[in-house]
Amino acid sequence: MTAELVRGQNHPLPGTRLEIRVSAGKPIVAGATLCDDRRTVRGTAWVAHPGAPTLPGLEVSRQAAADHRLAVDLGALPDGAHHVNVLLALPVGAAGPVAFGSVAAPFVAVTGLDGTEIASYTITDLSAESAVVALELYRRQDAWKVRAVGQGYAGGLADMLADQGLPQAQELASTINDAVARGLARSVAAPPPRPADEARVRAAAQGHTAPGQQPAPPEPAADPAGKAIAPTPQPGEGDTPQQPGDGSVNYTHPRRQTSAPPPPPPTAAPAAPGQSAQPVAGDATGWSLEERLYNQVWGMFEDLARTAAAYRSAVDFAESRMDQELDKVLSDPRSRIGNTGDAARAAARARHGDLVDQARAALDRDLAQLAAEAEVVEPALPPAFADWSSPVWQGYRAPMEIPMALRLGNLHLPESPDLRIPMLVRLPLERGLWIDSGRSGADSLADADQLRRLGLDSAVAHAARLLASYPPGEFTVHVIDAAGTGASAFAPLVRAGVLAGPPATGAAGVTAALTRLTQRVDLVQMAVRGGVADALPQDLDTGEQLLVVNDFPHGFDDRAVTQLRYLADEGPAVGVHLMMVADREDASEYGPLLDPLWRALLRVTPVPDDHLADPWVGHAWTYEPPMVPPGSQVLTHVLDRVGEARRTGSR
Repeated sequence: MTAELVRGQNHPLPGTRLEIRVSAGKPIVAGATLCDDRRTVRGTAWVAHPGAPTLPGLEVSRQAAADHRLAVDLGALPDGAHHVNVLLALPVGAAGPVAFGSVAAPFVAVTGLDGTEIASYTITDLSAESAVVALELYRRQDAWKVRAVGQGYAGGLADMLADQGLPQAQELASTINDAVARGLARSVAAPPPRPADEARVRAAAQGHTAPGQQPAPPEPAADPAGKAIAPTPQPGEGDTPQQPGDGSVNYTHPRRQTSAPPPPPPTAAPAAPGQSAQPVAGDATGWSLEERLYNQVWGMFEDLARTAAAYRSAVDFAESRMDQELDKVLSDPRSRIGNTGDAARAAARARHGDLVDQARAALDRDLAQLAAEAEVVEPALPPAFADWSSPVWQGYRAPMEIPMALRLGNLHLPESPDLRIPMLVRLPLERGLWIDSGRSGADSLADADQLRRLGLDSAVAHAARLLASYPPGEFTVHVIDAAGTGASAFAPLVRAGVLAGPPATGAAGVTAALTRLTQRVDLVQMAVRGGVADALPQDLDTGEQLLVVNDFPHGFDDRAVTQLRYLADEGPAVGVHLMMVADREDASEYGPLLDPLWRALLRVTPVPDDHLADPWVGHAWTYEPPMVPPGSQVLTHVLDRVGEARRTGSR
């Protein structure tokens, strides 16, 4: 069970290999220091930061970001290291906040490698501080614990490092700030701005909002966590919680309409008192219909998360109250004789049943309204947002502009298995995908060969959707199929002529494909860093690139794995994305070398699986991949249109 820590509280750690996940609404710098038994940093070699992100047993993010994952192996720390301090700081010189008091409270969680949350801490009560020690991992009698610290420093990184006894604190702080500035300058083609892009609401959802502080909303995360990360809900400023007894799901959070919705059609009958208005597709804020639909889908996701959380909370309360009443009955000797105790127990169970029934009635009411909205919204979605079964694909034409987002599948909760919310991710992609073709919890008995085939089919469907979402010539797909086992699955892509070339096979093909893409990343980075983007070679494909890797790790040596890690880390910033199709267990032979690659990619599955978790209210969401309906020719139809548009340059 997760421990929700407050400042100064500690909690034992069950293992030595951990992840520390940081969520904030604005880009922040994450780092870590090692201290000896006197709580002193012995030198700059004991500080992990964006300029030197790796230490023995530690790996931190290379640049400022709103979400971070820090890898920790406590068993691999240098001799003499007894403490690990997790540091957070605001970037210096960036066009952003200069003090933590002006942003939402950062949320920090310690998890296992599988994403299971061990302890979490919401850092509240910060004001003028620009750097903070978030957590401390410390050794106590050969066991490790985590402590919530929350110590802020108005003087920033320099004061923080000096307080830990580092003589070169000022010089190292300047080095870190320079490395962060270079990382920010390296980022090209940033994704479109998100509406109401503030910070997560985890603190408010868990009741840790500081007195007088308004709960802040979350930014969508690209990954819920090994429990991987599902897209995080985004309520915004002015978010109003659903009130008990309210007859409908609350629509007042931003990205839903805050003013009167469009008038209903003249033929529509007015809603009766106490009933909800008829849902309208695009009934959300935004400059275009596409943006309004995108925001409406996220609003539906948030509302489903809210109403399910309220139901679960009500059921937990009912069970806790019944347990207390039963304990009280059992603790009174007078109630153990005769019918008094039986009557008291029956009354407690009856009150429990009434509370659960009321909660279920409220849940069913809200689910019915969301289902009605989904029936209206789904047919109105554009191709990039639509399911493969949507008729919109039959009239597909190559777009003239890149859409806001892409549908990666559907999400649903156990309380509403028939209500599926589209899982949308922003374009251009901020991270690659790992399609895990291994046995999942939902299909632990599934045939391994069948899962591999489904994984490949899922990869082809994702690649086809990406190709169909970009204007002709602005997205290129490369395939590595070292053993040639995916030839039949990749045949639709090859036949339509939408690949950059034939799938690369054999060790030589793997080396050539990886070398070509890593060189492209290097060239674009150097051009952007030097301010000479117009000096790139004339034959360089400036469109977005996707590398699909099948049957990993077959045909990959250590150098090829390092190149994959490089593409996963550095590629998205310059338009090179990675899609791995592999069984995580089969790839485990590389051990810790592969862990950073695994963490850098968003895990999705070729079969329904509840591996996604949102860091807002902690729901385990079941993910369903966007598979083509059996017997449908829609994928072939769309790929043919894409291939024709690429050859003729038409739309």
